[in-house]
Amino acid sequence: MFSNSARRILGASFAFLLLTGQAISQQTITGQEGRPVTSAVPFLTITPDARSGAMGDAGVAISPDANANYWNPAKIVFNKSRFGGALSYNPWLRNLVNDMSLSYLSGYKKINDRQAFGVALSYFNLGDIMFTDENGNEIRSFNPREFAIQPTFSQKLSDYLSLGVGIRFIHSNLAGNFDFTNFSSKPGNTVSGDVVMYYTRDVNWGGRDINLAFGANISNLGPKITYSDRENREFIPTNLRLGTAFTYNIDPYNKFTLAVDFNKLMVPTPPILETDSITGRIVVGPDGKPQIALGGGKPSDRSFLSGVFGSFSDAPDGFREELREVSVSTGVEYWYNDLFAARAGYFYENQLKGNRQYFTLGAGLRYSKLGLDFAYLIPRQQNNPLAETLRFTLHFQFGEEEDN
Repeated sequence: MFSNSARRILGASFAFLLLTGQAISQQTITGQEGRPVTSAVPFLTITPDARSGAMGDAGVAISPDANANYWNPAKIVFNKSRFGGALSYNPWLRNLVNDMSLSYLSGYKKINDRQAFGVALSYFNLGDIMFTDENGNEIRSFNPREFAIQPTFSQKLSDYLSLGVGIRFIHSNLAGNFDFTNFSSKPGNTVSGDVVMYYTRDVNWGGRDINLAFGANISNLGPKITYSDRENREFIPTNLRLGTAFTYNIDPYNKFTLAVDFNKLMVPTPPILETDSITGRIVVGPDGKPQIALGGGKPSDRSFLSGVFGSFSDAPDGFREELREVSVSTGVEYWYNDLFAARAGYFYENQLKGNRQYFTLGAGLRYSKLGLDFAYLIPRQQNNPLAETLRFTLHFQFGEEEDN
C-alpha cells in the first residue's frame, strides 16, 4: 500500500525537490517560516542555453539569438540573420545521478523586417527511477520524462519596440498510466502562453556607442496540470520576468554587456498551517484539509486565475515576504571582434525561498555561421546538488545578415 506522499511524488513537490534539492532542507531548518514557492513541471524554469547560463540566468533583455524563444520571443524579429537555430544540452544534477538531462532545440525564421516566427522544443529526461511501496518493496522501474513544444511570433511596432506571443503544449509523464493501491496515475498535459515585450535603442553617450535594452516576459500563463484526477491539480510555473541590458561598445573590436533580470513566480505562497499546541501536529478540519492559522495566508488550492493574480498579495508575512520571492540574475558578457566571448554571473534566491545562490562562468566562440557556448555553475553552498552543472549550446545561422 502506498503512503500518502506517493500522490505528491506525481505532483509538484517531487519534481521541485528532484530539481533543486533545496526545499526540504529549508523547511527542516526554518520550519514553516521557510516557504519556497513550488509548482509542477519545474523543468520549464531551468535555463536551457549556455549563454544565459553563464550570465547568472539573465536573458530577457540581452541581444537576440535563437534562444530568444525561451527568454523573450519578442526579440527574434531583431535577429540579424534571416534564419537561425540552436541546440543545447544540459546534464542535470550530475553529482547525484548520471542519467538526467535537459535538451533544448530552438529556431526562428524572419518573415520580413517586421515579423518573425520561431519554434522551440524542451525535453527533460529524469533517468530511471524504481518505484517502491511504503515497505520498500520494488514495484517497477520507470523512466519519467517531460517535454514542451512552443511556437512563437514576434512583431515590430517600431524600429525600437516589439511585442511577441508564444503558445506552449506541455506533457509530463512522471509515472505513466498505472493503478496504484489507492489511486491511479496518468501523464499530465496542459497548455500555456507567453506575452512578451522588448525595447532596444542605440544611443551616443560622450562619443561612445551605447545600447540600452529592456525586456518583459509573462511566461507559462496557463491552467493547472493533473497526474490523477481533477481534484488533484497543481499550478504550473507562471513567471514574471523583467530585465535590462546595457551594452558599451569600447571600440570596433571590444564591447561589454551588463544584464540584470528579476523573477517572480506567479504561484500561490504556501500558507502557515495551524498546529496543535500539545502534539505539534497539523490540525485537519472536517473537510479533511489542513487548517490555515489565523493570519497565515490564503489556501494554495485556489483556481488558476485566483492563484496567479493573487500571488502578489498572498504571502503570510505581507509585502516583505513577497519581495523575498523575487530572485535576481546578474551577468556580464565581453566580446572580442564578435568572435570570442567571456561571461560571468550570479544568481540570488532568498534563503527562505529556496536558497539557490550560485556563481556562473562561461565562454563562447563564433566563426562564420556557427557558434559554440559553454557554461559552468559554482554554488555558494558545499555539497549542493547543482554543483558542477554544465551547459553546452551549438548555434547556426543562415541567410545574409541585415541591419535592424
